[in-house]
Amino acid sequence: MDKPVIAARTPAFLDLQPGTYWWCRCGRSAAQPFCDGAHQGSAFAPLELKLDAARKVALCQCKATRNPPFCDGAHKQLP
Repeated sequence: MDKPVIAARTPAFLDLQPGTYWWCRCGRSAAQPFCDGAHQGSAFAPLELKLDAARKVALCQCKATRNPPFCDGAHKQLP
């Protein structure tokens, strides 16, 4: 099984508007924390995030969260 790349060891703090976003699961996207298609050819697929209202979010970039796409502090436990 493929392992995701750690894109960053901190979350991406963003003010997002209502809409649909695609969170990168593989860690290879140059548009972190969002998908740019870099997962092609891997076992990964992006995760859809739909927001009905504007919201401040902390999106995971270490790809180890147990609550994707949101940061749960898992980056603090990485080696």
